[in-house]
Amino acid sequence: MDDHYLSALVREQENEISAHHIYLRLAEKVKSPENQGILRAIAADEIKHYRLLKYKTEVEVEPSRFKVWFYYLISVVLGLTFGIKLLERDEGQAIDKYRELGGQDPDFWTVLQDEERHETELIAMIDEERLRYLGAIVLGLNDALVELTGALAGYTFAFQNSRLIALTGLITGIAASFSMAAAGYLSSKQDSSTGESIKSAMYTGAAYVVTVVLLILPYLLIQAPYVSLVVTLVLVLLVIFIFNFYVAVAKDLDFRERFLEMAAISLGVAAASFLVSILVKNIFGIDI
Repeated sequence: MDDHYLSALVREQENEISAHHIYLRLAEKVKSPENQGILRAIAADEIKHYRLLKYKTEVEVEPSRFKVWFYYLISVVLGLTFGIKLLERDEGQAIDKYRELGGQDPDFWTVLQDEERHETELIAMIDEERLRYLGAIVLGLNDALVELTGALAGYTFAFQNSRLIALTGLITGIAASFSMAAAGYLSSKQDSSTGESIKSAMYTGAAYVVTVVLLILPYLLIQAPYVSLVVTLVLVLLVIFIFNFYVAVAKDLDFRERFLEMAAISLGVAAASFLVSILVKNIFGIDI
């Protein structure tokens, strides 16, 4: 066995033992017996792969502590499905490697089949509340980003006072969050029970309020209104980036298309609102 081939096997060996410990930690954390079973099944596959690699390399490898804790914390904070899919996406390179190794050693075809199965059957079985209500969260977040970004852009030129803009934006945002929550409740009630509709409305309203607070924060911290607007627009892009990355990973969707579309809409509405505020102020001659 040449050194290059051996080092490749050892790297995969470390990945497998690290993944084994990650899945076991997550299995201890989750409450659902079904999810525990899924995670333990994946962990069993990973340790099986590790032992096969150990047999080939005759080397004992320790798990990466950083990798174990990183993916564990990601899964706890952002959700089980997101953490696992992010891990499996990271292991996509391993699948390619096993496909390559399978041409040299037929034993690795079984490993390849297991890894591909993790991405389909096992992960698809995991059911999380936050993913079931992801549509409600998207509704609240999207509407808040588009509506409030436009409103703040208009308020910035019209008022040119950071505190006044923040106060107006907060009132507008909270009122709109109640409206969106009510709309979400009525919309979901047609297809869901009352309890699920209420929960859906709460997710929509909460997503809206959190977005509102985040977007008006620069106006509370920075006195210069136009600087605050620039910072807010940067935050808008950051929120869009993070959220769409989360959705893309959790739902296996195209990240680039979703990000560009949402960013274009939010910034386009902000620009249009800013122009409208200029026209209105000049036409009516109102100066605050």
